[in-house]
Amino acid sequence: MIKHTLRAAGRVTSPGLRCFSGTPGGEIIEDVFERAGSTHLTQQASLYVHWPYCLRRCSYCNFNKYIPRSNNNHIMTECLQQETETLLQLSQVSCITSVFFGGGTPSLAQPSTISAVLETVSRHANLSDKAEVTLEVNPTPVGMSKLEDFCHAGVNRFSIGVQSLQDEDLKILGRDHSSHQALQTIEEARRLCPGRVSVDVMFGRPKQSVESWEKELSDLLRVCDDHVSLYQLTLERGTQLFKQVQSSEMTVPADDVTAEMYQCARRSLHQHGFQQYEVSNFARHNAVSEHNMSYWKGRQYIGVGPGAHGRFVPLGEGSVIREARTQTLEPDVWILEVQQRGHGTRRRIHLSHLDFLEEALVMGMRMTEGITHKHWQLFCPQLSLNEVFGMSIDVQEFLQSEQLILDDRGLRCSWDGLALLDSMLPSLLLELETQILQRPQSDHQADAQTEKTIHPR
Repeated sequence: MIKHTLRAAGRVTSPGLRCFSGTPGGEIIEDVFERAGSTHLTQQASLYVHWPYCLRRCSYCNFNKYIPRSNNNHIMTECLQQETETLLQLSQVSCITSVFFGGGTPSLAQPSTISAVLETVSRHANLSDKAEVTLEVNPTPVGMSKLEDFCHAGVNRFSIGVQSLQDEDLKILGRDHSSHQALQTIEEARRLCPGRVSVDVMFGRPKQSVESWEKELSDLLRVCDDHVSLYQLTLERGTQLFKQVQSSEMTVPADDVTAEMYQCARRSLHQHGFQQYEVSNFARHNAVSEHNMSYWKGRQYIGVGPGAHGRFVPLGEGSVIREARTQTLEPDVWILEVQQRGHGTRRRIHLSHLDFLEEALVMGMRMTEGITHKHWQLFCPQLSLNEVFGMSIDVQEFLQSEQLILDDRGLRCSWDGLALLDSMLPSLLLELETQILQRPQSDHQADAQTEKTIHPR
């Protein structure tokens, strides 16, 4: 069973390139990256901004989040601006294609913080007025009351953490909203951003059955907008819910039950006009999450804020190799580092060619369209998809069982295979590694992975 591993969600624009239709939803006509070629892979990036604070910690959550001890909104705003500026200058990107404010609970931030970060972006890179700017919202009365102000600040898409429409389940999950408040927030968000509201809903919850899940989905589909993200509850070690299940205080549905819940949701969403475009994401009327698409297509992204992750080439340092970067986790330490040296990057890993391709494979296969031949050639012109996977015994078995499809379009999962992706990935990754390492040593010697840990000065 696939477990959702990425939160979040780019409009793609660049000087001289047009890729938007004139529709209110800003539908993408074509993939400008594949049309323009790999040159633009380093000229453009999406931006993820992490707001680390929550009012309380949910029972299932192990994300990088903290309960604020005092109101430091002004300092956080200044530091988010400063780190954004530093990393934009380091990346030398000319265009930010989308911005995603995640957390934590970013709807606890002031709208002025959102506008300040967006203004900083606009001073250092092109940010189209049509670019997707998403904010995660906790559907509490406080969160709902600020939606209009967030829109004035530049947000044009909301991702609402509904999680459940069952009040008892919300209490078990430690959520601080009710089902009624969630429905009110969806209604207000749809009024402000029609067609650009996503709802997150979780299945595999304690005491949940397939029947109750079906009814809950039916209720949700009567009120939701054009995007739904499904999350399977995972028991993360160290969380309150994990301890409750370990001690038999709580029970969660068995794997075969959660698998049926997933398939039930796919069928129900399809019947309501939603197209599945990724393992956990469904959209109708082309209301896909463009920010997340940039992740799944292996594009650059810059991570700002405590614990944020990024993947980009630091051209400002003269490098031509993409790096995986992680910012310092603890907000107080991160603030000090940003104030001292302009950023809080704690860890940098230079990605070898194999690392890069492995990420492209894992992320690309999450999409229902999979990896096209043209897209793969952007990252690996030396070896085609057929050359990498066509002769593999394991892949042949997946093809014969109709779990995988390898044809003139590219490599992708079938409808049934998408639910089994986790079980197929180890074989795909092993075959990729084997084929890449069989290349002459000189071809990948310069790609050797190096790791550098950054300490505050």
